[in-house]
This record gives sequence, structure tokens and C-alpha cells, in this order.
Amino acid sequence: MYKNLAAVITAACFLSPFSIRATQPVSAPGSKPVKAAFVYVTPVFEAGWTHQHDEGRKSVEKSLGQAVKTTVVANVAEGADSERVVRDLAQQGHDIIFTTSFGYMEPTLKVAKEFPHVKFESITGYKTDANVAVANARYYEGRYLAGVAAGRMTQSNVAGYVAGFPIPEVLQGLNAFALGMRSVNPKAQVKVVWLNAWFDPAKERDAAMTLFNQSVDVITFHTATNAVMVAAQERGKMAIAYHSDMRKVAPDAQLMAVTHEWGAYYTQRVTDVQKGQWRTGSTRGGLKEGMIRVGDFGPKLPAKVRSEIQQIQKEIVQGARQLFQGPIVDNEGKLVLPAGQQLSEAQILNMNYLVAGVVGKVSP
Repeated sequence: MYKNLAAVITAACFLSPFSIRATQPVSAPGSKPVKAAFVYVTPVFEAGWTHQHDEGRKSVEKSLGQAVKTTVVANVAEGADSERVVRDLAQQGHDIIFTTSFGYMEPTLKVAKEFPHVKFESITGYKTDANVAVANARYYEGRYLAGVAAGRMTQSNVAGYVAGFPIPEVLQGLNAFALGMRSVNPKAQVKVVWLNAWFDPAKERDAAMTLFNQSVDVITFHTATNAVMVAAQERGKMAIAYHSDMRKVAPDAQLMAVTHEWGAYYTQRVTDVQKGQWRTGSTRGGLKEGMIRVGDFGPKLPAKVRSEIQQIQKEIVQGARQLFQGPIVDNEGKLVLPAGQQLSEAQILNMNYLVAGVVGKVSP
């Protein structure tokens, strides 16, 4: 599925700008709570992709109390297994079902046609339907800032990037990281290892160790666990956490974290169902909207670099800094974007190349 992604994604029907309205329960006494289900691609760990979604679910419960009842099905493989699980949840009478992995998109769309009165939220998907909305975050905004930190801290001028699949979302983050790194360190390179898996702690660890043996002294990742952070801690390297704060397992290695915050979005969407106001569309939020957060700085990151990152973050939020601004050249020397231009939303969403400075190819 990932290798053959070739869809043209447009900015049409976006629920934009992303905003959070009041989320107080509105159920009348004795009315049935909204039944909300969450499907996860991995077990619920103490940190990582699934952990952040489950924190979002808990935020829904905290905000809405008895007006909502949530269900979790974790460690669901993409493909036939996910279709079966989503169908079962719909048959059980859930009002809204959040499917939280890219590979759940097609199964979600298929099941949604069978249950037109159930609302579905395809997280990181891109296809909508009358009762299927999609949501994702502008992860690349946080990745750019992480790249600035890596560019300031590296001694070898080589960073590592352990990644699951070369889908646009991952390429956006990888390229933004490289652009951020080279904005402060033009000599920097980023070596990428593709795993062809989101969740494989052993492969994640092995990839990190391989990169450390190739002059990498600072590393980050786009996979589901904290295995890369643990490896960095063991090898005495620097690392940038993704999804969650991972200082618990990498107290010395972690420079900073790029975290995901799903609670406000999930709470709003459940509230929309509750009020009969849910509608389909596509939502993308970033630093400004609070769906991406940068911080959780580690002891190795100097105050001067923290301040620089915080200043650049303000510029991004205010629209004063465009991350994908020309000239942009890919890592094969081809001009992707001329000087004075910036990538459109559709071009970002369909990204299928690696920028100059990234060592690797768009293939696992």
C-alpha cells in the first residue's frame, strides 16, 4: 500500500482553520452517552505514537465525563484485521470511530459505506466520504525545529533518521528536518534508513546502531516506539524524541521532543457528534493550533539554542517563516522549487522526493 501511493491530494474540503470550540457536555439527563472507539496499530506503551492517541482519548473522557463512553482496540494490524475490527465496532453501535494509522484508511472507507450513520475519523489518511473525515498534523513544523537543534549540536555534521515508510507525511518531516539542520549548518547531512514497518522495536534499534556506526552523532525517527532513544542513550549519542517526551528512557541523550497533542481535536469531534454538528472534511493543525508541540528540552541543549528554537517557532506560528521556501533542490541535483516561491499545500501533501543533504532514496 505504501509503496504504490500515487494519489493527488488537494486542499479541497479542508476544515480550516482548525479550531477548538467549547466542549462542555450537552447531553440531557438520562440521555445515552456518545460511544467513541479508538483503533491503535500498536499496544499502548508509555510513550510513542499510540501513547499520544490514548492520551487524547483520556482527554475526551476527562472533558466530557459521563457524556462519552470510549472503547479501545489496540495492536491491530493494518489490512484485513483492521477491517474486521472496525466493522465489529460499528456493529456494536459506536457513534464515532477513530482509526489511527495510515494503513487503516482503505478498510475504514470500506466499512463506512456499510454503516452510513456511523462517523469515522481516518487519522493520517487523505480520502474522505460522506461519513469519513480525515485529520493529520503538520508534523514537519516541529521537524524543522528539531533539525535546527541537530544542526547546532552535531560535531560530525551527520544526523540519522530511522523511518517507517516513504509516504508523503514521512518525507515532509525528513525533508523539513534536513532543511532546518542545513539552515544553521550548511555542511550537514542526514542519513535515512527505511524499515518498511511502523512497529518493530528490534529493527528500529538495529537501524539506530547501524547509523551510529556511520558517523551519526545525533538521531531522530519516524516509527512507533522509543527504541531509537534507548539505543542513543546506550551509545552516548544525542537524540530528538518524536511523538512523546522520552526523557524517562533517554535522560542524557534527549535534546528535545516533538510531541503530538490529539486531545483537543478528539474532544471537539466527539462533541460535534453529540450536538449533531459533525461534518466530513480534512483537518491539519500544527504549532499554531497546538497539535504539534516542541519542548521537553534535555540537559545537553544549551540555553542559547533553546532560545533560537523558540524564536523560530514564533516566526512559524506568525507566518513570518515559510519552511518549504525556494530554492529547493532534491538530493539528485534537480531543482524542485525556484527561488522566491514556496510549496503549495497540495505540493507538500504529495511530496515524493528527498531534498539535498539527505543521503538515501525514496524507497525502503
